[in-house]
Amino acid sequence: MIPRVAGLTDVGAVRAANQDAIDWRISDDNRQALLVVADGMGGYQGGEIASRIAVDTIMEALGGHLMPANRCHSDALPDAMQAAITLASERIQTRRDSDAALAKMGTTVVLAWVIDGDAHIAHLGDSRCYLVRNAELQCLTRDDTVVQNMLEDGSIQPDDVPHVPFRNVLTRALGASSPLASFRQVALEPGDGLLLCSDGLTGALPEADWLPLISGQESPEAKVRALVNASLDNKAADNVSVVFLMLN
Repeated sequence: MIPRVAGLTDVGAVRAANQDAIDWRISDDNRQALLVVADGMGGYQGGEIASRIAVDTIMEALGGHLMPANRCHSDALPDAMQAAITLASERIQTRRDSDAALAKMGTTVVLAWVIDGDAHIAHLGDSRCYLVRNAELQCLTRDDTVVQNMLEDGSIQPDDVPHVPFRNVLTRALGASSPLASFRQVALEPGDGLLLCSDGLTGALPEADWLPLISGQESPEAKVRALVNASLDNKAADNVSVVFLMLN
């Protein structure tokens, strides 16, 4: 299976600056791909710095394993991913401690490391990863938010979510003292897609609209552009970031 990846990040229709960061890399032998999306928080400058530190650190820490000679054994992948996330969080904390203006700086992160068709996913916060298979969409991550906890304990119903004033408050993020990620592994099949996104996409565009938009697009570049454009048409109130992987 040959991976093809494209990504796009946009400031959205309302925000003055983009606090999202994305990156991806495919190994020279096409056996591996690494995808990352981060959504910064803590004010205009702080969020932008935090998300960039997270993405750059994770790509730095894990990118070397995409070389065949340095390939990471599958049993060691969770530890390697957690070590990269921990290092990113430590760097965010160090940068934050050096400047009082960055006191609330932090970021979400979602990353997918695909090796020979197996997707290894890690995340903190409310940036998400979806599996696209046979014209179906499945979310592979759970939002680390107060409102998600309330949904699960029955305190609120799905229809109540838009009216919860603190619905975007995170329970886990990079920059916190214990940035332990959640992990998931999924075996991919030819024709599958992986979609990583910030909450700017989920907040601006109902999931029911995604498949009709991307199913008619042949390339990953066209798919991400269709999703971002539709979000902008809906006056996306947040930054919108999408990275899409296709397996042929």
